[in-house]
Amino acid sequence: MSGSSKRSLTVGVLGGMGPEATVDFMARVLAATPARVDQEHIRMLVDHNPGVPDRHAAIAGTGADIGPELAAMARGLETAGADFLVMVCNTAHAYTDAIRAAVRIPFVSIVDVVMAAVAEHPARVVGVMAADGCLQAGLYQQALAAAGREPLLWTAAEQERFMALLWRLKAGERGPAVRSGLQALAASLEFAGAELLLAGCTEIPLVLEQGDTGVRLLSSTDLLVRHTVALALTTSIQEE
Repeated sequence: MSGSSKRSLTVGVLGGMGPEATVDFMARVLAATPARVDQEHIRMLVDHNPGVPDRHAAIAGTGADIGPELAAMARGLETAGADFLVMVCNTAHAYTDAIRAAVRIPFVSIVDVVMAAVAEHPARVVGVMAADGCLQAGLYQQALAAAGREPLLWTAAEQERFMALLWRLKAGERGPAVRSGLQALAASLEFAGAELLLAGCTEIPLVLEQGDTGVRLLSSTDLLVRHTVALALTTSIQEE
């Protein structure tokens, strides 16, 4: 006797940039999914590829173009059965056009997801906590300006301190020195006038939480998690 059933959409994850941020994203997806048994969780196909060349060097023009590699990852996930794609790296979204051109399935931009959350907040001045490549590509500065918000960035010296902390995070450090360093950098944006903070780097939530800042902190990771779960579960496919 044959029957039909519905399944949630399959998520294709472009990951490995960096590795722990990808694992953190997956763990948060599991935690955010209202599942009572294994079968109610979301299927994720993950290309965990830490071999993608340095995104910051690529954007600066001093390293290899990563567009073709990201496009190949996207095609592989589509071929494997993904219904839509996400990517756990803000900086790599500078290559969104290359990814979208390579596949027929939707690619959900973390920048778009974050900006949808910004639109719900009355803040005029938004402090952007992001890595060099992300800032050089102007991903959030352009999006915020287009939305009538003022992006507030760190000074050059503060940005340098953030990058040093980021490399320590990528090396596995999670101690109080790294956390307090990020807290201090967040506070510097608040003191400079930020009414809202944007964690535009998926390593930041590994150590920095909402309670660590004096104003609301929007985590790009958590916002992408929320959107991913909602999209996967509210859109289903009928199977015979």
